[in-house]
This record gives sequence, structure tokens and C-alpha cells, in this order.
Amino acid sequence: MKFSGWPDTGELVVGKIDEIEDFGVFVDLEEYEDKRGLIHISEVASGWIKNVRDHVREGQIVVCKVLDVDEESQQIDLSLKDVNDHQRSEKIQQWKNEQKADNWMELALGEDADDETYTAIANELIGAHGSLYNGFKQAAIHGDEALENTDLSADELDAIVETARENVSVPYVNVTGYVDLENPSPSGVDGIREALEAAEGNGEVPDEVDLDVSYVGAPEYRIEVQAPNYKTAESQLEESAQRAIAAIEAHNGSGEYHRERRTDDE
Repeated sequence: MKFSGWPDTGELVVGKIDEIEDFGVFVDLEEYEDKRGLIHISEVASGWIKNVRDHVREGQIVVCKVLDVDEESQQIDLSLKDVNDHQRSEKIQQWKNEQKADNWMELALGEDADDETYTAIANELIGAHGSLYNGFKQAAIHGDEALENTDLSADELDAIVETARENVSVPYVNVTGYVDLENPSPSGVDGIREALEAAEGNGEVPDEVDLDVSYVGAPEYRIEVQAPNYKTAESQLEESAQRAIAAIEAHNGSGEYHRERRTDDE
């Protein structure tokens, strides 16, 4: 997706070097429709420059800082030397992420989607999360909830979320806790089994969360949770333990949640 407007002064932009002259370098802006900028020779590199071609080549992808924009004369002045290595790396990664998101949009909407539909949906994602990539990332993590404040239809939401969860690599965190379950009542093992099923969520654990309950050593059981962030992981861990405790207490048994293991090492 390319922006139809103009970049802002001070903005970092990605461009492809199109033409090299003795006085400077012309750059096609990759993120903007039909926009071209000029890097004056004094902005190519620090110090005296004998030959511009010693520093850049045609077809090279570069990250530049926008020095000035004159819409009336259709001129964009750029600097290559004012961009440090960290800024360059970060901007290139951001640009690559947006290219991925472009491909995901095509997967979600189909190749036959018209430009108007594409733009409308893309703008909803950008408006909600700042960029197309972040829109898909949040959809992968939180599902429909991530886009509940947009004007997307139910079918569009389903398509975005499904595509996001099939294609977006989301960083996950893992947390572990333990619950002790004892049941001296007649229901015995059956009561324990029911409590463990409750701990596992009975099919109601959110799609983005992976929760596993395993036996450690009587009366201790391990609960392991994998989730997109610590807040969700900790919440799901505690809820799992409380479900198990409530279930065992319904059988007149007892339960206790703790974060550190108490039984001997396996």
C-alpha cells in the first residue's frame, strides 16, 4: 500500500535510487505514489565527495530523512547522511513489515478486491493500530476484539483475523504455576479429574492462549500457560487454578494455588 499524499519534514522514508548526477541523486519513494526526491551531493555523505557513485548506486534501496517538501514545485529534498545505522535498520524492518501486510491484505480480500475496498479496509486497520502490520498483529493476538471499534463488516473481520492467525508470527510468553488438589470425599479420583478438566478450561480458553495441566506428584499439579503477553498469561494462569479449586471444593475437597513447586524434583 502506498500513500497518496506527501511525506512530512523530518520523516524517514524508504526510496530506490533512480538516477545519479554529479550534483546529487534522484530517489523514487517506495511508500508514496508517484513521489520522487532529490539528495543533493552535500547530503549524500559527510565530508568532501569526489564522486557520488563511490557512495551510492542505481537501484539501491536507501533510507532518507525528509529535509523539505515543496508541493507547489513538486520537490522533496532528502538527506542520506542524516540517517544513522539504527534508524536505517528500524525503518527498513518497518517497511518490510508493511510489505508483508500488503500481501496479507491480498490473501484476506482475494486478488479481485477493488482498490476502493482495499483502501477502506486498510485505513480502518491503520486508524485502529497505527499501521497495516500492527493491525494484523493485533488481530492475530486478540481476534475480533482488536478491531471492534472499526467499521469493518463481520465478514471482513473474519477474513482479517483468519489471515492474521495463519500468517503473523506473534511473540509469546510462558508462565507456570501449581495447584494442590486433595479430595477425601467419596467422589475421590473422579472429583480430582473434574477439577483438572475445569482447570483446562472446558473449551473456554481464548484461542490465542495455550494452557496445559499436568501431574507433578500428589497432590500437586502443574499449570503451564503460553500467551501473547504477561498480563494475559498471568490472568489465565490464576483463572485456571481458581476453576480447579472451585471444582474440588464443590466435592468438599480442598485446593491451593502457588507459583513455586513443592514436591521433589522428577
